[in-house]
Amino acid sequence: MMKISVIVPVYNVENYLEKCLYSLVNQNLQEIEILVINDGSTDNSQKIIEVFQSKFPQKIKAFTNKNGGLSDARNFGIERAIGKFIAFVDSDDYVSVTMMEEMYGLAKKHEAEIVICNLQKVDENGIVTQKLTQIPNLPEKIDLEKYFSVFSDISYFACNKIFKRELFEGKRFQKGMHFEDIELIPHILLQCKTLAKTDAFHYQYLERSNSISKSHTERGLDILKAVKNVEFAFENSEYSNKKTELKNFQILEGVYTFLAYLAFVKEDEVYQKMSSELKKFIKERKISTFEILKYQRFGKNYLLSLPLKKQVYYLLYFFGFEKLIRKIV
Repeated sequence: MMKISVIVPVYNVENYLEKCLYSLVNQNLQEIEILVINDGSTDNSQKIIEVFQSKFPQKIKAFTNKNGGLSDARNFGIERAIGKFIAFVDSDDYVSVTMMEEMYGLAKKHEAEIVICNLQKVDENGIVTQKLTQIPNLPEKIDLEKYFSVFSDISYFACNKIFKRELFEGKRFQKGMHFEDIELIPHILLQCKTLAKTDAFHYQYLERSNSISKSHTERGLDILKAVKNVEFAFENSEYSNKKTELKNFQILEGVYTFLAYLAFVKEDEVYQKMSSELKKFIKERKISTFEILKYQRFGKNYLLSLPLKKQVYYLLYFFGFEKLIRKIV
């Protein structure tokens, strides 16, 4: 049996796809399959996929799918994966050649259902622009009952993790949903008992100047929708008594992550609508301004760990000076 199925959705990434696929076919871990799903690309991506499939027929499994978006392509791959674990790699990113080997080894060593690595942002020249340490100061093996702070501390990227395939039984990414990782990955984590982690920066996340993530619209409301869906799953999980961690999750994803997105919404009417929804979200959950300001991540005050400009932005928002916010972002 394959040890890991790596799912790679592809949409118009002809300038980046080769680097991504080379990083996967050259993995030290041999027992992997790479499911490359062309999600309706109109550039030369398909030709690149065909070349790799020809050169590496034992590793590359190529599929074409009508354009349904990232979630749909990932789900397409999940349904065809045969590996013991599933990994997701975005087609404009790339990974270290030891990533799958180390993470699979940790999964077996600790009988972990999810394994997490660090990631770093890189520019188009491969220069590291930001290191994103995921869960510092925790042991390699993480017992969720003991270290459930992980639930509200980690970043819910799909791409820097491997998942036991059984975790996806009856669960899929929501098609058409923005921020689908924030919605699904917490659902999956709530099924787990043991995680493992490595401090290695295996995943290289490319920040493209023309990335769709730079377009901030009303679709950002999907962040709040995702958090609400997670709340329902939380209440029906074995961890439902851990209310502090749930509130911290609501603060990190529902408040801070949402505000970070809202800052770059350009249309005033859309901004006001989204701001109103955020205030409603905070009020319904009885989250006080004090709780938001004192929120800690990895044992440190989150607000004070941010750059000064972001601190000013958040403080102005929390104390009702929204008109000033539009002038500083």
